[in-house]
Amino acid sequence: MRARHLAAHAVVAGWAVLTLLAASAQQTLPVARWLAIHLFLLGAATTAIVVWSEHFAVAMLHAELPDRRWSDVRAAGVNLGVVGVLAGVWADLPALTGAGCALLVGAIGAHLVVLVRLGRGALGGRLAPVVGYYRAAAAALIVGAVLGWLLATGRAGPQHHGDLRLAHVHVTLLGWIGLPVLGTLFMLWPTALGVRMPERTTRSARHVLGLTGGGLLTAVAALAAGLRPAAAFGVALYAAGVAVAAVLFARTVRRRPAVSAAAAWALAAALAWLFAGVVADSGLLVTRSVTEAQEPVASLVPVLLVGLVGQILMGALTYLLPVVLASGPKERAALRAVLERGWAVRLAALNLGVVLLALPLPRPAGTGGALLAGAAGAAFRAPVAAVLIRSRRAAGRTAGEDGETGGTGTTGASRRPAAWGTAVGAVLTVLAVLIANSGGGTSGSDDAAGAADSGSGVTRTVDVTLADMRIRPDRIEVDAGTALRLKITNTDSRRHDLKVEDGPATPMLAKGDSRVLDLGPVTADREAWCTLPGHRAAGMTLDIVVHGDTATAGGGYEGHTSAGDTDADADPATGTGDGVDLTADFSAGWRPRAAEPAPAPGGTMHRTELHASQADIEVAPGTTQRMWTFGGTAPGPTLRGKVGDVFEITLVNDDTAMGHGIDFHAGSLAPDRPMRTIEPGERLVYRFRAEKAGAWLYHCSTPPMLQHIGNGMYGAVVIDPPGLRKADHEYVLVSSELYLGTPGSAAQVAKMRRNDPDAWMFNGVAAQYAERPLSVRAGERVRFWVIAAGPRDGIAFHVVGTVFDTVYMEGVHLLRPDDPGGAQVLDLAPAQGGFVETTFPEAGHYAFVDHDMRHAEAGAHGTVEATE
Repeated sequence: MRARHLAAHAVVAGWAVLTLLAASAQQTLPVARWLAIHLFLLGAATTAIVVWSEHFAVAMLHAELPDRRWSDVRAAGVNLGVVGVLAGVWADLPALTGAGCALLVGAIGAHLVVLVRLGRGALGGRLAPVVGYYRAAAAALIVGAVLGWLLATGRAGPQHHGDLRLAHVHVTLLGWIGLPVLGTLFMLWPTALGVRMPERTTRSARHVLGLTGGGLLTAVAALAAGLRPAAAFGVALYAAGVAVAAVLFARTVRRRPAVSAAAAWALAAALAWLFAGVVADSGLLVTRSVTEAQEPVASLVPVLLVGLVGQILMGALTYLLPVVLASGPKERAALRAVLERGWAVRLAALNLGVVLLALPLPRPAGTGGALLAGAAGAAFRAPVAAVLIRSRRAAGRTAGEDGETGGTGTTGASRRPAAWGTAVGAVLTVLAVLIANSGGGTSGSDDAAGAADSGSGVTRTVDVTLADMRIRPDRIEVDAGTALRLKITNTDSRRHDLKVEDGPATPMLAKGDSRVLDLGPVTADREAWCTLPGHRAAGMTLDIVVHGDTATAGGGYEGHTSAGDTDADADPATGTGDGVDLTADFSAGWRPRAAEPAPAPGGTMHRTELHASQADIEVAPGTTQRMWTFGGTAPGPTLRGKVGDVFEITLVNDDTAMGHGIDFHAGSLAPDRPMRTIEPGERLVYRFRAEKAGAWLYHCSTPPMLQHIGNGMYGAVVIDPPGLRKADHEYVLVSSELYLGTPGSAAQVAKMRRNDPDAWMFNGVAAQYAERPLSVRAGERVRFWVIAAGPRDGIAFHVVGTVFDTVYMEGVHLLRPDDPGGAQVLDLAPAQGGFVETTFPEAGHYAFVDHDMRHAEAGAHGTVEATE
């Protein structure tokens, strides 16, 4: 038995050393903090709980010792499983993580079976109910391991990640750690005080287990199902159980001095932090959503580890080391006096540190609290070392006397090797708990080293958002040699970071925090991801795709791509292969495009200057795309006039990468010169007379027009029919398709050719008028000018809840208000236009859509809000 305990505590000490190393690495690697906590909880704490819960169960049940060989096999299985889990997560090997979890679950399951069998036929005792805490804890670890596997491998999915993460934190911390600690206090508390155990201890232990175990089961099941009120109720039940235990312990306090005041105060403080932690946890679950509760609940973990586990270990060592190491009452008192030297100052410093960690204070206060708690733990190491050295000398003297007299000398010396293993493992564990939580969880530098000058001279900055277990955009395409800068902002309530493969990383970012990463000139594909365990597997990844030798980062000249740009099936630059995320939020400061056209200007000559240029435009909620534009917008500005008016448009090519032209469908003239392509820096005057009324398209005339129109170079010209009556409201809606990706790249062009858009839009932004509805009053007459820009699809324009009484299509009135019939759809092929009129019968919200439902559901929809 002694040899087994020595080996077990050597393992505990080894896990503690690894925890210390991981904790010290957290300043350079964010996942190290996760690793430090799990090294302690899964490594050191799990090994200690498995060994000592079996030992205590035998003692409390007065049962026969189980076969030690199988106990060693179970302990080995636990440690091998832990190694597999931690190595699998660290190296991002889901198969290894799964194998480790399976081995851990098997070993703990076998341990649970042993704990159950020990109770069969055992004599039992007043503390027999405490074994129930160990059994419940084993079941909790099995559930926690399964949940951890789902999270670490991404099988939970982003939609359930937050719920299951909270369930995992609760079942492991309150179940696997909290229940054994609480149960053992029924035995340890009265012995530290030196009082008799109350008669009602057995009954109270059962009641407390019912409350804490039942509450934990309720909370974990509710959290996994996303039921916050039920989860809060379960945690409140757990807190009630802790309160019942605390009342029992308080009633055992007597006026006479305790056997170990230092141990008693440390145990009492630990229990107080457990109660405070679960009460705060219950409050968070009541007042916060699952997403909002993630970070505050996570912040309770280091508080409980330091305030609860750290102090439990310090209190237990203060009482137990003299009992184990001393050979008699006199030596025990002397050793206890050494351990209790300065205990009040240490205890005050540690708990003040926990208070600073727990309160929502500025970061320097939290860092100060961590340092204070760490200093208290380090100060505890000195008296423990003194006690160990003193006891070893006494053991040497005892062994010498036994050698001289021929005695066996087993009373003191034979117990001390196991005691030394216990002490070393426990002290290192205390330090590991404290140091593992002394960092702020941030890592890396704010920025990487500055980028060198790129060979192409092009620098591109991309805004990257971290939220909802996603990185947006999740793909960025650049040309080889482009100097890439990523501006990363976390808009999630949870902390995230971003690590670039073979490149820089951000620190952990709280909500609203931003950092800029300079990658320098990029010449090869890279991946970036959030390093928090399970986040990468759940989908928090970003692909940086590099194309070779295209003219600029904005797109190839005239749409022609290089030989290296061959990934025709690649996802777009700022979206996914499944289209854009229409449930996301538009960026701060975003404004919708005004749909109201300006009235037809006075006079018959209309002069306009249009500048062809490239611009980054938010084309869908949270999705920014490089577009080719007329006037910096896509579509370009709407032009309006009357029949017979003359339009003089000066086209200026400000695009430094390629040539552009323009074609006005409203004009009738030979295209040779006015529609020719002009090179960068050139100007062209295009003059035409609007001889016919209608809703007309204009677009870039430079081949390949599929790409130029598809990347945003189009707009509308409205020529009022003679005698057009006044409407209360007029709106111009230009429908088009959205193809995400680097303009002109092979991947984007392939999507255009196979008619596979990422979204459909009105006025260049998917779903913008669903976010910001058009406003009218009930009973007012509203005219919708509609132009189908394509480049591939037309539109079936429909307003839900109304009937069109006027339809004008391609220069012809198909329906007038005095006609007996009505219309439901304005059906336009690519490049066609017209208008419809209707009135809204009552106040309400009326959706307008492209009635091709694939188009409508992918962005071609909006809302008209009619008020009284």
